[in-house]
Amino acid sequence: MFRRSQLESVKAWIANPAHAAMPLHARIQRAVRQLIVDGALGPGKPLPASRALAASLGVSRDTIETAYAQLHAEGFIDRRVGSGSFVAEISEFTPGRRRSRRDTLPSDPAPALSRRGAAVFEGGGVREMPVPRPFAHGVPETRTFPLALWERLERQVRKEVGAQSLFHGDPQGTEPLRRAIADYVNLERGARATADRVLVLTSSQQAMSLCATLLFDPGDGIFLEDPAYYGARKAFEAAGLDCVPIRVDRQGIVVDHILAEPQRAKAVFLTPSHQFPTGATLALDRRLALIEWAARHRAWIIEDDYDSEFRYAGKPTACVQGLDPHGRTIYIGTFTKSLFPGLRIGYAVLPPSLVKPMTVARTLLDGHTAPMAQLTLARFMEGGHFGAHVRTMRGVYAERLDALAGLVRRHLSDFVEPQVPIGGLQMPCLLTGDLTERAAVDAARRAGIELLGLSALHAAGDGKAGFLMGFAAYTPFEIETAVRKLETAFRAATKP
Repeated sequence: MFRRSQLESVKAWIANPAHAAMPLHARIQRAVRQLIVDGALGPGKPLPASRALAASLGVSRDTIETAYAQLHAEGFIDRRVGSGSFVAEISEFTPGRRRSRRDTLPSDPAPALSRRGAAVFEGGGVREMPVPRPFAHGVPETRTFPLALWERLERQVRKEVGAQSLFHGDPQGTEPLRRAIADYVNLERGARATADRVLVLTSSQQAMSLCATLLFDPGDGIFLEDPAYYGARKAFEAAGLDCVPIRVDRQGIVVDHILAEPQRAKAVFLTPSHQFPTGATLALDRRLALIEWAARHRAWIIEDDYDSEFRYAGKPTACVQGLDPHGRTIYIGTFTKSLFPGLRIGYAVLPPSLVKPMTVARTLLDGHTAPMAQLTLARFMEGGHFGAHVRTMRGVYAERLDALAGLVRRHLSDFVEPQVPIGGLQMPCLLTGDLTERAAVDAARRAGIELLGLSALHAAGDGKAGFLMGFAAYTPFEIETAVRKLETAFRAATKP
């Protein structure tokens, strides 16, 4: 018979609400199995007779018999006709087996990660808020997205394609979407793209990780804008690359520093259309200089064109990839900012020589992007709905940027100076008073407001203190409410 503590353990397992979905016999079987695995029931120990255990637990004998039969099938107990049921002689290496003091295994609370694994973990990853709050950056407006239209297009695709959309998809991406992407970047961004050079991915972050692991060896150098997008730096550092920070000014990355040491790195990572986080646009002469540098030294230009759809002043400049006749530029784009984050579709326009290697490497990560979403997006773009949506949101975002800039000047002028951008989904603000960046971010968080500090984006550690304020996902009323909360929070944080 079980000791009282063992019987109570089984009863507790049965009564646990977390196990309520299991049949009763399965709960009893799991509870007894756990006693064996933990070493509470040692090898050769007899189990209670099925009738006796049924009476103790208030269940039918058949329930106990079913539980014992499963334990026997799994090798945890032996059943001997006329003698009863006994704990099987399981290997001495059973996880919960009781050991003598001399036989105790050393404790190892920390996982034994590889150097790359430790770098990934210590980097903290890239996490987004499930439900954004002001002023989380890089978040588009989703409440006004034409969801009914999207659902109608999805039904059309499902009716036409049928069960084919339920199978594995092409790792490179569905041909209709690759064609639509190529047409779009050629027309709107001045790219040199064809459908066979497009690789559909889940995100721009995946594209950067692929570049980091496929094109470079640990220790290789890569030039990085300083300040830079934190997701890019983390991807390259996790791959063991030597990230060489290059200063950014009002005309983008300072190319002279790269040309002074042209062989120090095998690539450069850029956000040339709208530098993150400063908002600077890379000057044409610098673009051409980088293209020449990459061609001369067989280096790569990794161009992240993350939110170029949203420009509020002047005409957009052509992407670097479209200016590069040598095929040394990898162009990365995403629909996370232009449509909605939950879509999880990004892409890369690759030099012909990289299409097959990148596609093969991608199959080791997640196989392919969901075909139904790809085909629906392709139809959304082919029907002109994507362009119409972007034009609508461009006007909405411009209004919200004006509202944010005016409110910051009116209510936060004692603390910050807004750096109004000509595009994008966020506005940088530089601290001008006694409030420190850490104190500002912490005070905002206590008030339920999210700010991204600028200092952490500077590798050299000499950047001006400040923060980013995302504005695209929030109405003028929500922006005003949040700015007033910030004013109160900042004033409280600066009181002596």
